[in-house]
Amino acid sequence: MGFAPILTALAEELALFAGVGFALFALDDLAVDLIYFARRLWRGATVYTRYPRAFAQTMIGPDHGGWMAVFIPAWDEGAVIAPMLRETLTRFGPGDYRLFVGHYPNDPATAQAIALVCDPRIVPVTVPHPGPTTKADCLNHLYAALQHEEAARGPAHAIVLHDAEDVVHPCELTLFARLIKRAAAIQLPVVPLPDPTSPWIAGHYCDEFAESHGKELVVREAVGAAIPLAGVACAIERGALARLAEGHNGRPFASDSMTEDYEVGLRLGALGLKTIFVRIPAAPGDRAAIASRGHFPATLDAAVRQKARWIGGIAFSGWDRLGWHGGLGERWMRLRDRRGPLAALLMLAGYGAMLLWGQLALAQSLGASIALVVGPRLALLLKLNFALLLWRIVMRFGFTAAAYGLSEGLLSVPRLVVANLIAILAVRRALALHGAPGPREWDKTRHIFPKELGA
Repeated sequence: MGFAPILTALAEELALFAGVGFALFALDDLAVDLIYFARRLWRGATVYTRYPRAFAQTMIGPDHGGWMAVFIPAWDEGAVIAPMLRETLTRFGPGDYRLFVGHYPNDPATAQAIALVCDPRIVPVTVPHPGPTTKADCLNHLYAALQHEEAARGPAHAIVLHDAEDVVHPCELTLFARLIKRAAAIQLPVVPLPDPTSPWIAGHYCDEFAESHGKELVVREAVGAAIPLAGVACAIERGALARLAEGHNGRPFASDSMTEDYEVGLRLGALGLKTIFVRIPAAPGDRAAIASRGHFPATLDAAVRQKARWIGGIAFSGWDRLGWHGGLGERWMRLRDRRGPLAALLMLAGYGAMLLWGQLALAQSLGASIALVVGPRLALLLKLNFALLLWRIVMRFGFTAAAYGLSEGLLSVPRLVVANLIAILAVRRALALHGAPGPREWDKTRHIFPKELGA
């Protein structure tokens, strides 16, 4: 048992390292919670006592008077693009808009699926080189096709971004048309659809988006930080997109970025342009806000790949590409965006300490002379972290239950462990991708489109 004192000391040091980090992160999250609830109380006591609540269908204001362009980049989407286009046309209904759908010459299945949907509002755009490149590269070719279309139709009013698996809201374009003159970019909520076949992997996206798009983006806007776009259910004012293109050789989207949508929102904010997050029901009596819905990855490998792309693009490349600019609120939010790798390291340390203590406790129960003593500093830290963890669990449960119901809210508690595991594996993959030589490629996951759609 000569190694017992060494292992005990190692477990305590790992626990201290993880405990301090967890406490700082939890206090950071607590500050977001306090701002969110303070804002809700203030608006309830001032704004909503003087003005009625807004609803998209009763919103007063002039229509845009122009047409809308919807960009849908697609690579290897032959299985979902046709039903998505049909459903989108049905939900948007008649109107002055065009769906620009990008595809590649070496992806005939996607091209054939697009051709199955015969409608003059669909504009297929073939990228002039084989894929996959990056999603941003495909979007830049859609932007070039938009400019060609504008030569005949006049300038578009706004550009809306969607993915090939999205279920759009019928009121989305109308809402964008009413609000786009108030901001350079508008982001609506994204609502993952529960997948009965994957309650743990796909389900953890429900928890994360319920909290991030129910609370964190609200706070982000409140503290004056730019709203990062999610790449779906977002609209960019035409002039604002042209300004981005002017500064990047006519290409508004960063072709070598894995998170071009996130960067667009921050780059618009850096230009001094306003970006907003809009969470509004369609009509009185509606509980759900106008949002984009869709299925998220349902397997561990697919979830890790997707999260690795997000972490690599935001935490690693984003640090290099976007730096640290803006006011205090902007810098605070960028720090929160980029803490993923450190959080994964802290979780590894914490789980490592738990494993070591478990092994030592087992050895002690079997008769080994091991003294498991928790120092006063660590004991205090553990109590603080336990209290903050309970608060985090309450927040996660509350926002998930509000969005999906009580059963999903209860499942969100054990799914925190699943989310932690995916985050650790994703950081490992993101590090490997970030250090890999050569051009970036579209590291997409397989998409499915819902067979049965709700209202």
